[in-house]
Amino acid sequence: MATIHDVRRITATLPGSEERATTGGAAWFVRRKLYAWECHPWPSIPPDIREIVASELVVAVKVPDPMDALALHEMAPDVFLRTTTRWSEPKVAFRMARIAPDHLSELVTDAWRTQAPRYLRLEFDGADGCAEEVTD
Repeated sequence: MATIHDVRRITATLPGSEERATTGGAAWFVRRKLYAWECHPWPSIPPDIREIVASELVVAVKVPDPMDALALHEMAPDVFLRTTTRWSEPKVAFRMARIAPDHLSELVTDAWRTQAPRYLRLEFDGADGCAEEVTD
């Protein structure tokens, strides 16, 4: 089962990433842009999803496009929740107890890429030996 410490371990490898405590729990930013966060059972969340968020650890991450979030939910509805609120769209929220560790790493890293400036993405790619197609 994935934990918040797993998220911290992944984010620690991402250049420019910083963790901040928020009213909803931990949140991760790159250059002041939010890319991952613990979900909190806000009243604006639909009741069925709020019940899940209140009873277990749920994390949300930014995604490049709303269709990505929809595809993940349709692929694994027991892991990925329907939208929680319109705030910080596009995003996808998932149940940490049900996410595979390698998928967690991919989701958090991709969320960071969505928000990170080009120079940090290039720094990361140079550090791990991957090449990134630069479009901006």
